[in-house]
Amino acid sequence: MSQRTENQELRQDIAAFRNYLRSERGLSVNTVLAYGRDLEHYAAWAEQVGLGDYLQPSLVDLSGFVTHVREAGLAPPSVARCLIAVKMFYRFLKLEGRVRQSAVDLLSSPRLWERVPQVLSPEVVDRLLLAPTSEDRYYHRDRALLETLYATGTRASEVVSLKLADLHLDLGFCKCQGKGSKQRVVPLGSKAQEALRQYLSEVRPQLCVRDPSVPWVFLSRGGRPLTRVELWRIVKKYVRRAGITGKVSPHTLRHSFATHLLEGGADLRTVQEILGHANIRTTQHYTHVDRKRLRAIHRRFHPRG
Repeated sequence: MSQRTENQELRQDIAAFRNYLRSERGLSVNTVLAYGRDLEHYAAWAEQVGLGDYLQPSLVDLSGFVTHVREAGLAPPSVARCLIAVKMFYRFLKLEGRVRQSAVDLLSSPRLWERVPQVLSPEVVDRLLLAPTSEDRYYHRDRALLETLYATGTRASEVVSLKLADLHLDLGFCKCQGKGSKQRVVPLGSKAQEALRQYLSEVRPQLCVRDPSVPWVFLSRGGRPLTRVELWRIVKKYVRRAGITGKVSPHTLRHSFATHLLEGGADLRTVQEILGHANIRTTQHYTHVDRKRLRAIHRRFHPRG
């Protein structure tokens, strides 16, 4: 079989795998897209190195792919996700009877958190939340958006997907649709409730004049739901205005939220539930960030602290 035909068949199998994830596994659109992008990296690498038979890659071949994505500058979590995508792909091919066994299962997953996630101090978060002013065209929307991100620790995709029916301001919580279409209840603080009420009463009606029935909470000037890219740009705008340095994104507020909860004495299981982590080991990474709390515990309980 020619290399060109081999590459075409690989991409066809990847397309079939994506359909399988959507229709039979019921994974979210974002997850399917992420795995699809990872496997496109794999297909491009296979074509570049002239991988002979993609149905029977050797351990050396697969190690070469891991080295390739690491050298491409992908962050450790992205490298790990690439490897997970490739493993799931070959398990799918095994399920389909295309392969009997694969060396991919012999690959060990890289450590997901070789870097400590960036966390803003409470004082810096305050500066960011106060950055929108009444001179900004969508001041109330942007303020409510930032307050909601920090009050809930939700992912960017979860915030832009919020619908009016998900908000329960009188009770102080909202419902979020997380990874794998799992729904969870997340508390809303008083500041976020206040900001949301102002936005919903004063600005949102102007944004949805064309279609008052639009269900999403956060809208663009055209009355459409905000995209993750638009959310990223809004956060970056106020990060610059607040004079905050470093790589700050909507996810930075999620990291800060989790760390500040732990610093305040919240237990790990509660933080796990609020963040929507399937595995508590993911939440435990924030204990590495909270060094001040660890030192305080050591001083309090160690006989020579």
